[in-house]
Amino acid sequence: MATLNIASKANQAKFLPALLIAAYATESDPNASIRIKFQEIDTLKSGDETAAELILGSDSPIYDSEKIITKLVETYPFLQGKNESLIQEWLNRTARYYPTDFKSVEGPLLELDSHLTLRSYIVGYTLNLADLSIWGAIRGNKIAHAAMKKGSMLNASRWFRFVEDTNPWIASTIQSMNAQAQEKKAAKSKEGASYDIALLDTEKGVVTRFPPEPSGYLHIGHAKAALLNDYFAHEKYTGTLICRFDDTNPTKEKEEFQDAIVEDLALMGIKPDKTSYSSDYFQEMYDSCVKMLKERKAYADDTEQEIMRKERWDGTASKCREASMEDNLAHFEEMKKGTEEGIKWCIRAKISVDDPNKAMRDPVIYRCNPTSHHRTGTKWKIYPTYDFCAPILDSIEGVTHALRTNEYRDRNPQYDWMQEALGLRKVHIWDFARMNFVRTLLSKRKLTKFVDQGVVWGWDDPRFPTIRGIRRRGMTIGALREFILKQGPSRNIVNLDWTLFWATNKKYIDPVAPRHTAINKAHAVPTTVKGARAAAYTEEKPKHGKNPSLGNKKVAYSQSILIEQDDAQSFAQDEEITLMNWGNAIVRKVSHSLNPLSMKTVTALELDLNLQGDVKSTAKKVTWLSTEGQELIPVEMVDFDYLITKDKIEEEDNVDDFLNPHTEFRTEGLADGNVAELKVDDVIQFERKGYFRVDRAFMHGQPAVLFNIPTGKTG
Repeated sequence: MATLNIASKANQAKFLPALLIAAYATESDPNASIRIKFQEIDTLKSGDETAAELILGSDSPIYDSEKIITKLVETYPFLQGKNESLIQEWLNRTARYYPTDFKSVEGPLLELDSHLTLRSYIVGYTLNLADLSIWGAIRGNKIAHAAMKKGSMLNASRWFRFVEDTNPWIASTIQSMNAQAQEKKAAKSKEGASYDIALLDTEKGVVTRFPPEPSGYLHIGHAKAALLNDYFAHEKYTGTLICRFDDTNPTKEKEEFQDAIVEDLALMGIKPDKTSYSSDYFQEMYDSCVKMLKERKAYADDTEQEIMRKERWDGTASKCREASMEDNLAHFEEMKKGTEEGIKWCIRAKISVDDPNKAMRDPVIYRCNPTSHHRTGTKWKIYPTYDFCAPILDSIEGVTHALRTNEYRDRNPQYDWMQEALGLRKVHIWDFARMNFVRTLLSKRKLTKFVDQGVVWGWDDPRFPTIRGIRRRGMTIGALREFILKQGPSRNIVNLDWTLFWATNKKYIDPVAPRHTAINKAHAVPTTVKGARAAAYTEEKPKHGKNPSLGNKKVAYSQSILIEQDDAQSFAQDEEITLMNWGNAIVRKVSHSLNPLSMKTVTALELDLNLQGDVKSTAKKVTWLSTEGQELIPVEMVDFDYLITKDKIEEEDNVDDFLNPHTEFRTEGLADGNVAELKVDDVIQFERKGYFRVDRAFMHGQPAVLFNIPTGKTG
């Protein structure tokens, strides 16, 4: 195997020619195995500006694009093609496009523009090394690339666009290069400063906790909190992670949610060292509340909710604030019994009436709720609030560092006050930015409303930001972990775009997704292929051209095939096209609809098979399906849009005003016979359509249902 090392921070014009020709080699011949590695450095050799290095087996490294290209041609002779001397002449000129000042590069560009008059390629009539080398140098040079985009050099700009448009693998190569560079940069950031947040007293041991409330399914925001706590406990330090279920609101909580959270954590590779429940400590928290009442650090209050909210906002003391200890304890006892009188009361911490930080204005710490609890039954009728529960249990359970989202930042002084008031061991707090996404709600209350109103199918709806929802859409756990850990524990609040999220996922699924073919059923064009064998036959083909470990699939061939309507409409009479996984064919007849309302619609095609044709010379590579020699499998391809139409929903917004009325798009198709073997959760690629996850496997009488997986291009 050959390895091409790239200094990604170098002048791209100096390495893109070699990179593109290496990619062209692997694109043209799957057996040409060239591993490409990017390094976040300016040069591969100290003392000069070497941007690329080729290593072949045990041979000495070869440096610089010109020498690397020569070696690649020597190793893979099929790269050379015709007109060897003319191609070599242009390869020798490539360095003239390296300079990054316009004055130096203008002459070579004008010369190229003149040369390309009445030419589609620099040399000959097909893409070759001359085009790739010059194109790569121009694309890597910001000054030269800007001149091409400006379009003032008509012939050169036309050629530049033509090469890119007719060779989609070029854009993929550059996109992959940029993605890998970003990944390296993010990984470096993760290992370095962004995770070095100077947590205090780590030498004494690190214990973190993840305290989910079992009142819904985990969403991607919870995943960040869980993964960061796991990272600091198990990777950054050799510590302990506690998963504590904050089950202090029996009205909302269900065992179903609790079990789902355990499963989702396991799926994300998070293994808590200890699992506990706030309900395990109801007695300790009751005793703590009694202690505070006796020490006049808390009081009972029966002020109506709206009035209490106004008093807190205005900084006005409650009428109950100075009640006697005896009265407060008596009211707390009524609350504990769950009596009609007790339900009217709550307990508030006696911190401040008018502190500038409104979180410190006598917060509620206990409420009465006679609802049966899913773990403790009817034993308790009073339940602590999260703000009372967290500081007490963190201290009791030995948590050293409470890592939580910065929506709690105003309540950090309250957290400290509780521990001090009760004489508990102090816990260090680090708050990090919550993860927000455009056109996405992460409010559990609003998500629950969507489920209850039937806006979505359930908590695992592929349009939902829950762990189960995004997994059902096709997200891999590896990509989820990588994306979240790349965000790090930064305190900077950003509104992330889903395109970045799904682009990360594509890197995981592309190398392992078997390739299949599907045709839109409603717009399939029956096509006759003259020159094909009279009898249908099948051949074994690899499921993935670059991953033989995935095995083979059967591809059926016959004189009767189906082609996509969009492709058929683009064909010109006598145009040569490529039938993917078969070979070239010449379009001999295009029949159109006689209906005046749909005259562009192609109703039939006739092709002459031309297997001797050069697949590299055709602009159109199309998918197709034989109607004979296999059973075509009915499939339903489902795509989705955002549930809401506004990038960011504000507090004052009515969510219903921004609900997207059309978020589900279904297309009936016909797929190759191998699709019958797919199982639920398999991830595949329908060539030229995208990646899909199997949500329902094919059963006779019922089509397979596959969900489209975004790749970062459309989100």
